[in-house]
Amino acid sequence: MNTELKARNRAQISEADFLKFREFFYRKTGIHFEESKRYFVDKRLIERMEATGADDFRAYFLALRFERNCQEELQHLVNSMTVNETYFFREAYQFDCMVKDMLNEVIKRKSPGDRIRIWSVPSSTGEEPYSIAIYLLERWAHINDYEVEILSSDIDTKVLSAAQRGVYSARSIANLPRDYLDRYFTQNREQEWVISRDLVAAVDFSQVNLSDPADTRRFRNIDLIFCRNLLIYFDDLSRKVAAEAMFDALSPGGFICLGHSESMSRITSLYRVRRFADAMVYQKPLQGESA
Repeated sequence: MNTELKARNRAQISEADFLKFREFFYRKTGIHFEESKRYFVDKRLIERMEATGADDFRAYFLALRFERNCQEELQHLVNSMTVNETYFFREAYQFDCMVKDMLNEVIKRKSPGDRIRIWSVPSSTGEEPYSIAIYLLERWAHINDYEVEILSSDIDTKVLSAAQRGVYSARSIANLPRDYLDRYFTQNREQEWVISRDLVAAVDFSQVNLSDPADTRRFRNIDLIFCRNLLIYFDDLSRKVAAEAMFDALSPGGFICLGHSESMSRITSLYRVRRFADAMVYQKPLQGESA
């Protein structure tokens, strides 16, 4: 088949093909693509078809589902389909709430030297978990009294690698005070900002699919979860599955922060709404309490 004919066949992704793929991708990831995302999905599919040399959608889809190396191609596809737009100190009012209120409630149930576990999901390229680390070091008075563990997860292996490299553009660090940049970053020859390796070592990165119980059940005894601007990509059922997985991951009394346009109350009744001076967050009730 000549190159022109191959390109034409690859470009012919029908409505039925789109719906078939959307259902498959949803079952694998919990991410639901609306019809309005059709152009984005088609474009990414065609890119992967060209990368794998598939003649048309049918050949690509069959290989994706049934060939032995399909898991590797599925991961490439997930990486290309997920959107990772973030920057340091994004929605910083929740970090203020973390150091002023949420953690101070958490330590009422702990003793000095105990472990505090914070989970950032999705990690994207690392700006959120590193923002948490910087906020704790700079603005939480009890940072030296407890063993703080920061976990960060994403379904996209490419962004996890970028997070562990820790190299950022001027746009990513625009909200950081100059003295923080001096303390925690250096600049490379390309004028990019490279985060301290001590901060990289302070975050435990891992791949996680929130829709997969096998992935989420290893997260337990978490005191604080940041899950911001992720659930908007899920449908109602997937949101409920993810919310329940995070509920199971939290310790009693633990907190979860969502994005400003997201509402846990519309997903599940498991959590209590907590309104602090800086932010409204959600809490797993203590034992014996109701939501």
